[in-house]
Amino acid sequence: MIRRILINNQILKRDCNSFSKIKNFDSKNESIITTTTINEKTDIIKKINLIGIQKDELEDRVLKLGYPKYLSEQIWAFMYNKGIVDINSFERVSKEKREEIKSKYEVNIGEITKHQLSVDGTRKLLISFDGAEVESVFIPEGKRGTLCVSSQVGCTFACTFCHTGTQKFIRNLTASEIVSQVITTRHVLNDFTDSSIKRTLTNIVFMGQGEPFYNYRNVSKAIKIITDPSGLAIGKSKITVSTSGVVPLIDRLGNDFPGIGLAISLHSANDKTRSEIVPANRQWPISELVGACIRFSKNCKERITIEYVMLKGVNDSEQDAYDLVKLSKSFPSFVNLIPFNPWPGSQYKSSSKETISQFSKILEDKGIKVTIRQPRGRDILAACGQLNTESIKEINKPIQPLENLD
Repeated sequence: MIRRILINNQILKRDCNSFSKIKNFDSKNESIITTTTINEKTDIIKKINLIGIQKDELEDRVLKLGYPKYLSEQIWAFMYNKGIVDINSFERVSKEKREEIKSKYEVNIGEITKHQLSVDGTRKLLISFDGAEVESVFIPEGKRGTLCVSSQVGCTFACTFCHTGTQKFIRNLTASEIVSQVITTRHVLNDFTDSSIKRTLTNIVFMGQGEPFYNYRNVSKAIKIITDPSGLAIGKSKITVSTSGVVPLIDRLGNDFPGIGLAISLHSANDKTRSEIVPANRQWPISELVGACIRFSKNCKERITIEYVMLKGVNDSEQDAYDLVKLSKSFPSFVNLIPFNPWPGSQYKSSSKETISQFSKILEDKGIKVTIRQPRGRDILAACGQLNTESIKEINKPIQPLENLD
């Protein structure tokens, strides 16, 4: 006989006298650990999360259980259209079927461990998935409500001006965990109501923690679920994916999701400066990035957003502005100037209002469409570049090489 301890969905084998070897184990608080004493040959079945399963795969799984196809359509609507996260509440499904489904599957959207509300109405949610935490930010603005979702715990690239960049990469989020951020936020906003009532969450931007293109497999799965008209039903034109410049997958996104929005986290139109603040530029320089944007524009009618954080004395000179003008005219685009949002320990300061205004005027005078983003959620560290979570890296895995991402 041995004892197996389930911690954060990881099974650790220990003999009865080795509990002291488990990090953070408190013998006076065993409620934090689920334990089972079983024979070594006994299998522990981990339930599969229904959230994140592709629509055709869900249909196959339902058919394998011996149930009709329409049941998969009902389950899909329960989860994504009605926001039901308890299998027991699946209406018009017999108790027998619910019990069999529960024996193999679960509906798990993570847990909100912190919910902050800014003075400007911005909300920041800290969501835990089996111990790994990510932040999602909801920004209300007029008739539009935008959710900024995360794609990784930590980030693959360490952009020097971004707070997330100071956090080590831990792991990619699954499609389930990405979609769950949307479902969780809609619950917070009471958005799962009568379909005739206009929903508060209308747009999604992949601009939270992580580089979405270094988790393309799961990001693309999530987008398929989010855009499905019989579920969450957020159109591709309402979704924008931001990248620091992973050139090969810009082409892939345009081919897979024609009409989706693309944002380039540029921050400098000069290779020397950009390579210093955006590490991705060392692998994919600006000329390659521009070429990918030109190809992307052929599949998508909308202008590509060029994101440009204004850093005092780094990228805010007149020459920087003229360099940006030249780049911006290479493909249909508009420039979003972002005053730097400070975070603890940052080495940068934001360009002054006067400098940003002068920079913007140079762009406008040359026919470039430009906006200056108003900081939202600064008081709760929810503004652009301020997200950071403290998660423990469970497995020290190397970053996946790009060629293994599909």
